[in-house]
Amino acid sequence: MNQTTPETIHLSAGQLTAEVWTRGAILRAVHLEGVAYNLTRGTDDLAAYNGDWRYHGPIIGPIVNRISNARVKIDGMMHELERNQDGRIHLHSGKGAAQFQDWRVAAQSDSSVTLVLALADGACGLPGAREISATYAITAPATLSLTITALSDADTMMNFAQHGYWNMDGSDTWAGHVLRVAADRYLPTDTDACPTGEIAPVSGTPFDFQQAVTLSRSTHALDHNLCLSDIRQPLRDVAWLTGTSGVEMVMATTETGLQIFDGRSAPTDFGAIALEAQSWPDAPNHRGFPAIKYRAGAPYTQTTTWSFTA
Repeated sequence: MNQTTPETIHLSAGQLTAEVWTRGAILRAVHLEGVAYNLTRGTDDLAAYNGDWRYHGPIIGPIVNRISNARVKIDGMMHELERNQDGRIHLHSGKGAAQFQDWRVAAQSDSSVTLVLALADGACGLPGAREISATYAITAPATLSLTITALSDADTMMNFAQHGYWNMDGSDTWAGHVLRVAADRYLPTDTDACPTGEIAPVSGTPFDFQQAVTLSRSTHALDHNLCLSDIRQPLRDVAWLTGTSGVEMVMATTETGLQIFDGRSAPTDFGAIALEAQSWPDAPNHRGFPAIKYRAGAPYTQTTTWSFTA
């Protein structure tokens, strides 16, 4: 894992400022004019991003989330992946993943930065020399966008996500936040937090956020994918998170899924909630899930935006 001191990029436009590290393309800070605290969770301790903070704010890939049997079959060949959860499960692409690498600045302005990363053939257990690009940009009055693109020179698997943790109050906990998500289905999970393969309606479950829900510590444990669609869509609003302060974040994405993690095992312990736009987890093991296989030369692209008001 990389210990190189990262470059810090400051972005601003309108009422919004952000801070991005070249290490892991980490989004370390988001500040809204008139709000005294950081809306996302980050730390100045680089070593922490190799430990407990390793999933706070980076772009995770080439495969975010879990592959339950830590292997994928591509064109008849089985590729073994790192078993870094309980010695059995592949989580967030392992120690060679994008979040642990130094990305290179390819373009930069006051309001945007494009970071690029090359993953060699075989990196993270997957075939293909992969070229990945991530552009963070701020547009007035207060919208942060992220567009991720990638190409591989061989058939491979790709499913990237920005793994930000959010707290609209700057408080020790997200308790009292109100969450709404435009999803009428979710993926039930087993005891390993891996999808069972069932695609279930949210109605009548603790995972129904179609109407706004006030979160509390007694809310059912959340580490689940909410199904936004079966195929990638044009950019549309999918989630609304509002703090007791009245600060609101509206999240839009092109992606088919939104993983919600309540942070109960994170170092901040319920301090912020992760909202990860991605394709559905463990897709190679479930025939009915949107595929994450990409042919050689076929472009991968996703866009996610976060818009803030106070």
